[in-house]
Amino acid sequence: MARKADLRLQRAGTVINLTSKQQETALGKALKKVVASLQIEFADVQLHHKQSWRLVEIVDQLKRDFPDVPFAEPPEPRWLEPDGGILSIVDRRDKHHVILISEVKNQGTNDKRKAEGKKRQAQGNAIERLGKNVIGFRTAMLTEAIMPFVCFGYGCDFATNSSILDRVVTMAMFGPLNEIELHNRGDGGQFNRGSFFFQEKQWTQARMADVMHEVASRSIHYYFSKHGKAAFRQ
Repeated sequence: MARKADLRLQRAGTVINLTSKQQETALGKALKKVVASLQIEFADVQLHHKQSWRLVEIVDQLKRDFPDVPFAEPPEPRWLEPDGGILSIVDRRDKHHVILISEVKNQGTNDKRKAEGKKRQAQGNAIERLGKNVIGFRTAMLTEAIMPFVCFGYGCDFATNSSILDRVVTMAMFGPLNEIELHNRGDGGQFNRGSFFFQEKQWTQARMADVMHEVASRSIHYYFSKHGKAAFRQ
């Protein structure tokens, strides 16, 4: 039994499709631990990880899911590329079902500038860039009752009572921060929020791993409930 567990842990390294630089970040290391744990916990399920999600791929699927809705034609070389990539499980028909989309954002240098006796700078726009991705992921997940997206933000711009946090709350559809929001809320599931973890202090690798594992594990159980566990048994 220990031998099987060792093999699964070794195999985890082949699933993660991040650059060598990304794998050395706290998020990358946490993600590798999550995948290793999932491969033991869900031994019969195939995991797949990719760095990016092509806009053409998203729109093609939307056309199939919503044939009466017009869509723009995105250029071929355009994609959404979250920091931690997109983790999915694969069913027996080779269809991928997304269980985790992870991002990390660091914003704010005014604490360092103050220590150096420099003037304050305008607060950064990392959040605005994040907003574009969130819209894209929410749209791509419209046919599901979950939003397995999680973003970890840190830096002085996210200190308590910072106005930048108001932008984050708005992006989270006015949901609570630092809580997992996986299942869509509202009578019609209109609030497909995702999870936004933001604070001034940098998130630890252990905390990110805990959150990502819970999001991914609960997402797998959602697909088991929707399609049946046998649909994913390899």
